[in-house]
Amino acid sequence: MDKYWKIRENGDSEIVNRLSEELNINHVLSNLLVQRGIVTFDLAKAFFRPSLDDLHDPFLMKDMEVAVNRLQSAIENNEHILVYGDYDVDGTTSVSLVYSFLKKFYNNIDYYIPDRYSEGYGVSIKGIDYAVSKKIGLIIALDCGIKANEKIDYAAKNGVDFIICDHHTPGAYLPQAVAVLDPKRSDCEYPYKELSGCGVGFKFMHAWAIKSSIAFTELLDHIDLVAVSIASDIVPITDENRILTYFGLKKLEENPGIGLKTIKDKSGIEIGKSIAVEDVVFKIGPRINAAGRMDSGKQAVDLLISGSEKEARLLCDRLNVHNQTRRNIDKNITEEAINEIKQQSHRYKNSTVLYNPKWHKGVVGIVASRLIESYYRPTVVLTESNGFATGSARSVNGFDLYEAINACSDLLESFGGHMYAAGLTMKPENVQKFKDRFENIVTEKITSDQLIPQVEIDTELNFNEINDKFYKILKQFAPFGPGNMNPVFFAENVVDNGTGRCVGPEREHLKLSLLQESDPFRSINAIAFGQGKKFNRVTNGKAFDIAYTLIENTFRGQTTLQLNVRDIKVDN
Repeated sequence: MDKYWKIRENGDSEIVNRLSEELNINHVLSNLLVQRGIVTFDLAKAFFRPSLDDLHDPFLMKDMEVAVNRLQSAIENNEHILVYGDYDVDGTTSVSLVYSFLKKFYNNIDYYIPDRYSEGYGVSIKGIDYAVSKKIGLIIALDCGIKANEKIDYAAKNGVDFIICDHHTPGAYLPQAVAVLDPKRSDCEYPYKELSGCGVGFKFMHAWAIKSSIAFTELLDHIDLVAVSIASDIVPITDENRILTYFGLKKLEENPGIGLKTIKDKSGIEIGKSIAVEDVVFKIGPRINAAGRMDSGKQAVDLLISGSEKEARLLCDRLNVHNQTRRNIDKNITEEAINEIKQQSHRYKNSTVLYNPKWHKGVVGIVASRLIESYYRPTVVLTESNGFATGSARSVNGFDLYEAINACSDLLESFGGHMYAAGLTMKPENVQKFKDRFENIVTEKITSDQLIPQVEIDTELNFNEINDKFYKILKQFAPFGPGNMNPVFFAENVVDNGTGRCVGPEREHLKLSLLQESDPFRSINAIAFGQGKKFNRVTNGKAFDIAYTLIENTFRGQTTLQLNVRDIKVDN
């Protein structure tokens, strides 16, 4: 599938030149900084040298004082406290952090993760009834609750108070909880709006620690959990999130908690290797998520709070089995879905909506994402659960999926999400009506450009500008993620030196050694994942253009720079 190259506008040349001189770096690097809004020496210093001193005062968050006072009251009166969170990575890390931290100082505390299949996402009536049966006085809800108005009212009628710690956009009316901590509240003046759910829980615990004269280092013992939540929940890695991720990844690398250490070891991350956000996204996060997808998210919390290496290994083995099962199931369902698209008229549409009552609810979101890789258009994958058609939706770049689903709301029992991802539930008899309506809305709203996958490119970087000093500074741009992606460069008129070959179990990848006119005597090794079909087009001696990132490759103890080729453009 051909891709559209979207090249960012370069930064103001005057600022780029000034910053280049002040920092003693080349213009490509200073341009990258300016593109990210880093336009002064002081901002660059803060960017390259993150400091915990730059974290914002937690009491700037609306309702924080109220939340801390209610928690302190519960502790002083020996109330039974329940820490409640969602079954995904953000929810389980949130619960693990708050529970583990409070447990150091207070014993009358428990935790609860709702079941994906019998309770669904967020605060549930079943969870509240459990709290009532256990004589819980206070529930701390993490990564959920901001729209659970009726359920919070139900809890209040049964004598259970709620403190909500959420990061999702509120509805028209806030729940009537004792306190609602959410930087996205319209009346909240907290300076940073993009915390993860675990990040909000971290700020709550920080505020309580300040009030209780507890050393901040006690809370920093759990900062690795915050980094895992930020990376896995795909929130922007800017401002405060960048600081939390930077120090959280350092702890994950050097001295992680027992549970995360066990997952890290099991996931095959090399000992002594610097841990990147992508290691969390592709290796650690999926294992935590697998618990809630295949069985119970409580298993993930059990592991993350474990204080015993022996217990942690047993729990991690179980998560590993869940993850392998999940991978097999989503692979099989993806193949079935692709075959269905090929056999039906779906491939001629601007949207994909598939429904199969036999598909596993825990993986339909993953399947929707995989389908977009093959058929680039807004996608909804549904299965049957508790008598309803329920599932997940994923979007393409620039198309507002939530708005399109909202236009079908009269056909739905419930839905929620944001521009690029959503969940929805409907009666089975409404599936065909939804398919037709959704297709019509997408066709009306989507542009031709939005149906072409994009490669977002920062700037041009020729081979003669690549050296060890350049890469050493570039690495300090990390941690990478939304808002600060790993820079993508382009280079024109490159050729393979004649050693190019296909690699991989199905010869699906390209291994190349590339030359460029600007530096014709120096070849650079490159890997192009999933682009094996272009072998004949790039090994015929003709020049082509590439979009790429820079990576390190270690082979037999020797580390060299390598190009990770994101896309190849060849003239026909």
